[in-house]
Amino acid sequence: MKHWRVEQVSWDRFDPSKLDPEIVPLVKAAAMVERNGDDYAIYLKRVFHDDPDFQQAAENWALEEIQHGDALGRWGELADPGWDYAEAFARYRAGYKIDLNADASIRGSRTGELIARCMVETGTSSYYTALGEASEEPVLKEICRLIAADEYRHFKLFYDHMKRYLAREDLSFLRRLRVAAGRIGESEDDELAFAFHCSNEEPGIAYSHARCIAGYMGRAMNFYRFRHIERGMGMVFKAVGLEPRGRLSDLAARGAWRLLCWRRDRFRAALAQEAAPILARAA
Repeated sequence: MKHWRVEQVSWDRFDPSKLDPEIVPLVKAAAMVERNGDDYAIYLKRVFHDDPDFQQAAENWALEEIQHGDALGRWGELADPGWDYAEAFARYRAGYKIDLNADASIRGSRTGELIARCMVETGTSSYYTALGEASEEPVLKEICRLIAADEYRHFKLFYDHMKRYLAREDLSFLRRLRVAAGRIGESEDDELAFAFHCSNEEPGIAYSHARCIAGYMGRAMNFYRFRHIERGMGMVFKAVGLEPRGRLSDLAARGAWRLLCWRRDRFRAALAQEAAPILARAA
């Protein structure tokens, strides 16, 4: 069951004077990805076709993901009154598709699939925490707090099922680490870049992965602080079977923070080099 409903958000507290123009495009793009949760549920239910407990969990998870998209989309329409959430999502759905016909995990095992899901929830929990802390707009702060809490619970959901399958499949530490690293690396694939395109660029503009991933990451990475990376690294370590707190986790977090800062600066430089702004309208 959902832990909150879109109608319960304090929409009457929306304050346009506290909007950050760097955050608005990110929220609109995030709405696309979150709303697409029903497709991922179909995929997961087919991978776990003989596990009714997990199938039910996947259905409940998808309901909350869809709600995240709807809440972010509604906020996006308040922040940018000329933006149409439903229209943007229809474009996204038409152009970005996952393989719904899979009968086995693309990660090579069910344990691997659940580790990959843990990585996604780690990233989203950290991201919405960072975004909520950076925003001064009260309604967005509330939405981000609610979503971040959901994503942390989702991490625990997938982690608990992962432990159950790990006992059966006995996936080695190196294979678990490989799956986790691979899924983290996919954060710069077309899922987010195309979401940025559909939610922030006019339909007549041709999609460019390089331009759109820079538009998204150059903004998103700017809101992270070391504490968000440190917490996220602890969750990653836990998912792959390492001690989530300790010297190794601390070293990994510091390395990840340096890498993020380097990538952020490269994406920001790419944004600055754009000859003409592509965003459909000022947020």
